[in-house]
Amino acid sequence: MEDISKRASVARLHFITQGETPREHLQQIEEVLTAGVRWVQLRMKKQSLQVVEETARRALEMTRSAAACLILNDYVEVAARIGADGVHVGKEDMPLNQVFHCMGQRALVGATANTFEDIQAHALYPVSYVGLGPYRFTQTKEKLSPTLGLEGYKRLMQQMKAAALSIPVIAIGGIRLEDIPALLRSGVWGIALSGFIAHASDRKAQARRVLDTIEAELCRSADYSS
Repeated sequence: MEDISKRASVARLHFITQGETPREHLQQIEEVLTAGVRWVQLRMKKQSLQVVEETARRALEMTRSAAACLILNDYVEVAARIGADGVHVGKEDMPLNQVFHCMGQRALVGATANTFEDIQAHALYPVSYVGLGPYRFTQTKEKLSPTLGLEGYKRLMQQMKAAALSIPVIAIGGIRLEDIPALLRSGVWGIALSGFIAHASDRKAQARRVLDTIEAELCRSADYSS
């Protein structure tokens, strides 16, 4: 089942927070929002439910003030309780049928994928996008699926086209600035970044460079196709 109407709601750049304290997550969110990022995924691991909810509520105030989307990584019940824009669930998190039961059919829901079979399984539900990866090795996730590389993305995008699956694909996992144009040309909808921005000495400038790179490639592709 696909919900094509949600595609326009999915941003081209997804920023995923990381850090040891709520302050780190919130500081990152503040800086990327200032840069123009409009899709933030709050990814808090090894924190109590109370800390996650308190941080998520503060993050939601920030994203709403910036007219941006806040997605919670896992913590579906918290997302539903605070009225977050959506959730992203991994392959070992809550099953999608339960996610939509908690969040409702109109929620923004993303799901992790590594294979075409994963994508097919997600397509049975009205997911807003799939986070497909990893592109290359990354230390952000402890349990890493096999890396795909550019050729892997090209192959999977071709398989999706052949199967008439038009779910937006967000490439993720160790992506650098120079990787973005080729990934977008492979057919993915957008890019998810975490450490590349979070670890930068100037997060605002780094996020702005990414947004500019995406925009430049989209304009180039539009000019080429016309």
